Amino acid sequence: MSITLSSVARTQLDQVYRAVDIILAKGEAHAKEKGVEDSVWLNWRLSPDMFAFTRQVQLVSDFTVRGMSRLAGVEPASLPDTETSFAELRARVAKAREAVWALDTDAIDANPQADITFPAGRDREMTLPRQTYLQSFVITNAIFHASTAYNILRQLGVPVGKADMMGMSG
Repeated sequence: MSITLSSVARTQLDQVYRAVDIILAKGEAHAKEKGVEDSVWLNWRLSPDMFAFTRQVQLVSDFTVRGMSRLAGVEPASLPDTETSFAELRARVAKAREAVWALDTDAIDANPQADITFPAGRDREMTLPRQTYLQSFVITNAIFHASTAYNILRQLGVPVGKADMMGMSG
């Protein structure tokens, strides 16, 4: 049995989506318990030059939906950056998961060593083999931004742990 791009993506991204949903639920519950408005924690940053919590979660969905859509050869689902609550962020993550799972696996799996060219920052493009793009760009960025969101909540005292980040609790 060969391992396909879609099977790697579904395994890894499902874990990321579960983890983000778990930490969002715990963050929401802890904020409510402490009497903190969602907006306070959603705008929190680890460092002044880093994106705020909301943007970290949005980037998880952006990298996964855009990246997987590129691999499938289709336009990505629209995910406007309008979330102002934990509940809205959880809905966004669910929508991202749904969009990725709806993509044609045959198209994703086609020719894993072929090159794919994609935007990589402002006014820059990169070209990588499709398999490398999935593993070293899409999945890595999703995990990075999910981990940063986790770390923000952890810094705020939300009782999250490794099992949550691995998508194994909840």
